[in-house]
Amino acid sequence: MPSPSRRVAVVTLGCARNEVDSEELAGRLGDGGWGLTDDTDAADVVLVNTCGFLDSAKEESLEAIGEAIAENGRVIVTGCMGKEAEVIRARFPNVLAVTGAHQYEEVVGAVHEAAPMPPSAFLNLVPDAGLKLTPRHYSYLKISEGCNHRCAFCIIPSLRGDLVSRRPDAILREAEKLIEAGTRELLVISQDTSAYGVDIRHHPRMWHGHEVRAHMTDLSRELGKLGAWVRLHYVYPYPHVDQVIPLMAEGLVLPYLDIPFQHASRAVLKAMRRPANETKVLERIKNWRTIEPNIAIRSTFVVGFPGETEDDFRYLMDWLEEAQLDRVGAFRFEPVEGAAANDLPNPVPEEIKEERYARLMELTARISAEKLQAKIGRTLDVIIDAVDPESGGATGRSKADAPEIDGEVHLRDAGHLAQGDIVSVEIEDADEHDLFGVPA
Repeated sequence: MPSPSRRVAVVTLGCARNEVDSEELAGRLGDGGWGLTDDTDAADVVLVNTCGFLDSAKEESLEAIGEAIAENGRVIVTGCMGKEAEVIRARFPNVLAVTGAHQYEEVVGAVHEAAPMPPSAFLNLVPDAGLKLTPRHYSYLKISEGCNHRCAFCIIPSLRGDLVSRRPDAILREAEKLIEAGTRELLVISQDTSAYGVDIRHHPRMWHGHEVRAHMTDLSRELGKLGAWVRLHYVYPYPHVDQVIPLMAEGLVLPYLDIPFQHASRAVLKAMRRPANETKVLERIKNWRTIEPNIAIRSTFVVGFPGETEDDFRYLMDWLEEAQLDRVGAFRFEPVEGAAANDLPNPVPEEIKEERYARLMELTARISAEKLQAKIGRTLDVIIDAVDPESGGATGRSKADAPEIDGEVHLRDAGHLAQGDIVSVEIEDADEHDLFGVPA
């Protein structure tokens, strides 16, 4: 097969949703004869997929654009920060083009304009599953775009619009192709996975001779039948989430939920414009663990939100102690241009934010360490992410661990394994975040 005559380097910032957008762009460019390269110096053009959620993320995106310009000079910018084209062009007037999030046609057009393909370019270089930027054994599966929520601290709806759900048969077809191409783990993502299908009234589609509703529960069940691990991300705790837990107990879906609770104090949640039913959530978590004792729950929280008092924060800490979540991430509140929270009174001083953040992370690290200690002596299924034949070691993840954001399982005497293998591992030790073991 001839080598592609034009190459593009893709730099991705931000969340997994951006990773999916980058893969979609890579696939479309591959259809046009472009090849991918990690070498920004050697690329004909560099595509920087930006994040614009927080000011710190914007600055990181701007730094990445600057690095790409310094290394290559031919740079196209896309992604969430594309909404602020004037900011980007003011700092980097030589960027070739700036587009917004998931504006695939505009990006592909800009790339072709920046470095036109020769008339004899060899086309159709892309396999059915598309070009992947993630390792071959796991894939992000985007089921919808946009969000109907209007959280006070968030500008995602203004960046990506309201909820737009994909057809269930199209999602399942993509999942099937990914698995045929070697995917062992599907990571289901969206801005709000629980709301999937609301905008299309859960309209069913035919799939392999039967109807499948555009609904989180139905889609999860069908994905689980395809034979890969299915991991659910960005799940809002709507009542129908309870229907997914039995699917975990049946082994169709991984016993893992990524739920962005954000806080527990009713006053803070109200100011955030988020549901305030923290007591009921605790009851539901207890019930979920009764149905599926191995369920792992990860969440993120914001500390130092405007108006957050010491009592509010202590309430959150008490709630976390009772909830015993498996994985917790936290953010110090920072203003985001265009977010309603910027206008709220009583901002929390930076030193108090830092102090609260440290206390929360200390608490959640202790809880994590205690929960992982309880796994010593157990045998767990682990998917292998990397193998070092020389040392005989390997690194993988249990069903309780998503790639890049959760812990890992470090294996000894595992040099014979391969990336993507799913093996039984006897757990021998643990620290605050990771497990250590040996193939059983």
